[in-house]
Amino acid sequence: MLEFLIKISNGLNRRIQTLVCAMGISMALIVAVQVFCRYVLNHSLFWSEELARLILVWLTFLGATVAYYYRAHPGVDGLYRRLPERGQKVAALLVHLASLSLFTVMIISGSQFACFVRLQITPALNLPKWVIMAVVPMAGIIFTVHCLTFAVNTLLSGKDKGK
Repeated sequence: MLEFLIKISNGLNRRIQTLVCAMGISMALIVAVQVFCRYVLNHSLFWSEELARLILVWLTFLGATVAYYYRAHPGVDGLYRRLPERGQKVAALLVHLASLSLFTVMIISGSQFACFVRLQITPALNLPKWVIMAVVPMAGIIFTVHCLTFAVNTLLSGKDKGK
């Protein structure tokens, strides 16, 4: 089971990293073109700011899942490192459980909010706003996959190992 979860988590993270990289490049290009058009051609692109903001929202949530996968999120581990090995395992499992509850809230509340705004559209791009908000439950699902992988790894190996 652990091998299956690791395979899913790794594959998912690889695809998300590629998407995040493409989004970062796209956002930089959109903003650069907007600056060029505004200051050189004296003609502003009405849609560029909204698209850059949409990409930034998606980039933030999906980028956070990549950071979580690599354990690059901030943490305070002074007390954790002083615990005996069994205490570290229990602490790690409690952290995974708390994280899992947060990710469940992201999935449920994010889905409810995306459904709530489903009839609204963005002013410049005429996109449904649920497209923007869909990243919250999507990121929650990705976080959950990584969290379950970490939790099972902790249970089976006895330690909370990073990537």
